[in-house]
Amino acid sequence: MRSKVLIIGGAGNMGQWFVRSLKRQNYKISIADIDPQAQEVAKALGIGFVEDVISAVRDFDIVLISVPINVTEEVIWKVAPHMRPGSLLMDVTSVKKGPMKAMRDAPKGVETIGAHPMFGPTVSEPLGQTVILVKVEGRCENWLPRIVDLFENSGAHVEFLSAEEHDQMMSVVQGLTHFAYIAIGATIESLKFDLSKSRRFMSPVYEIMVDFVGRILAQNPHLYAMIQACPDVKRVHNAFITQCLELSDSADSGETEKFVRLMRNAASHFGDTESALRRSDKLVNAKIAELEILAKSIGEERALRHIYSDVVHVGIVRKVTPQEVLLEREGKKTELKIENVSLLSADELLCWKVDNLVHHRRDISVALLDCVKPEIIAGIIEGVDGVISVKQIDTYRIKNGHVSLTYRIKIIGDKDPNGVQHEVEEVLEGIGGKIR
Repeated sequence: MRSKVLIIGGAGNMGQWFVRSLKRQNYKISIADIDPQAQEVAKALGIGFVEDVISAVRDFDIVLISVPINVTEEVIWKVAPHMRPGSLLMDVTSVKKGPMKAMRDAPKGVETIGAHPMFGPTVSEPLGQTVILVKVEGRCENWLPRIVDLFENSGAHVEFLSAEEHDQMMSVVQGLTHFAYIAIGATIESLKFDLSKSRRFMSPVYEIMVDFVGRILAQNPHLYAMIQACPDVKRVHNAFITQCLELSDSADSGETEKFVRLMRNAASHFGDTESALRRSDKLVNAKIAELEILAKSIGEERALRHIYSDVVHVGIVRKVTPQEVLLEREGKKTELKIENVSLLSADELLCWKVDNLVHHRRDISVALLDCVKPEIIAGIIEGVDGVISVKQIDTYRIKNGHVSLTYRIKIIGDKDPNGVQHEVEEVLEGIGGKIR
């Protein structure tokens, strides 16, 4: 029997991610949300919608809380008392001490688990991603193995922490990371620095850093403000600001040795900086690899898929800069931003052409010894550049121990069909055939 899941806050981005993930694993999903468009969202996703949560909550096996941090505890307090024994109450917020404390008041027999996916809703599949679970001894024995399986079956890696360990760890993993990037963005704004112009002079490391700053700044500022307001993050803020001031003071006062000491101390505590250098080299190299391929492809045909529209642009590469690539096809020139496109491989380009171009057709008859195998001859023809399919359409015996084979070949749309036909005929004559 399919388990029934109610996702409170299911019309939000993360809520919708869980809808799609759980549907793939055959759970029966309904959502509840105060968003005015929530019913339309539910309809579009092909799932149920619940208006009166309090009266409906007893009908569900799992109640998953996916609401903003600042209202998570309030929602838990309202919902938990109405759940039935044997069901599971689970939250997926970025903090854990408050929500886990609120879940203690759930009725006897209601199991509780805290979950924190360490990825956002733009990740379609959690392959290789981490999910942190907070278990409560004596209150999750039935559901915990199933929830672990749920995440692991979709490719995620599961880690366990207590609520206290989680919030302390996240104060740096999320709190410090977000704070530092937002501070960089705010500094750039306060300096009125021309970020777009700076991209003309960027190094790969600068470009990656700027893109991560922009990635954070593109998120919901209310969510990030709530993460920064968590009690455990305040200590991190103070430490970060103190270290920034120390570094700044040592540089301003010319105390080079102090700056060097601070940097070396940080490196010593960091540990294996060489491994970090190798990992970051992979990131840098991945960033520039596609650009290098394009730069070496000037005058050649390439295909670029637009990341957002999914439109494929095919043409001759005419110009490449760190920001843009210029393609030309049939006299029409198209400028594309490097950041918005991904390069298709030769096989992917061929597949695109097969699916999207209007192709040519030619019938070729050849006389061969009657001991030949027609399927082998078809395989030889398929190996000719420009041929995308071969079908034997006729065969009959002729005198002197020979057989006439007729093949219908499909030639890819952007190739000269006469040239491809001529090449096929030359190959057939090369193996002793006579074109009829």
